[in-house]
Amino acid sequence: MFPGSSAEDFTSVLRDAILGLNKHGFFAHKVEHESRSQNGRSFQRTGTFAFERVYTANQNCIDAYPTFLVMLWSAGLLCSQVPAAFAGLMYLFVRQKYFVGYLGERTQSTPGYIFGKRIILFLFLMSVAGILNYYLVLFFGSDFEKYIKTITTTISPLLLIP
Repeated sequence: MFPGSSAEDFTSVLRDAILGLNKHGFFAHKVEHESRSQNGRSFQRTGTFAFERVYTANQNCIDAYPTFLVMLWSAGLLCSQVPAAFAGLMYLFVRQKYFVGYLGERTQSTPGYIFGKRIILFLFLMSVAGILNYYLVLFFGSDFEKYIKTITTTISPLLLIP
């Protein structure tokens, strides 16, 4: 963590993590609702085509969430909180688009999937830049934190371009 950082700086990153958990709760509710509409009270993993789509979309989102959390917190702690929080909100929006698109035709989920990969890559690059800056300070005494924050803040709105 960089000098001068405090716990208050990370409230937006924490907000994104909590919103992501709420989104997964919503997805799980959709799976449960679809399962109950098919089978009464019990939860079954097999069912109609609509249930299979909801269940698969939910599993895909659950599988991607740990990677997102690691990248979000790494980018927020090691680089800059504001661009990381913005990218986190964008990722949550994109996963919602992916989930809804997956319920329609599978081709509708592809843009959300690709956009999500791009956001994860951005968070990863932010983390790498933060780690490199840490070692530059440690070994050479050169601190590029200000430049890195400026660059990531400038680049983060480009994530909106499809």
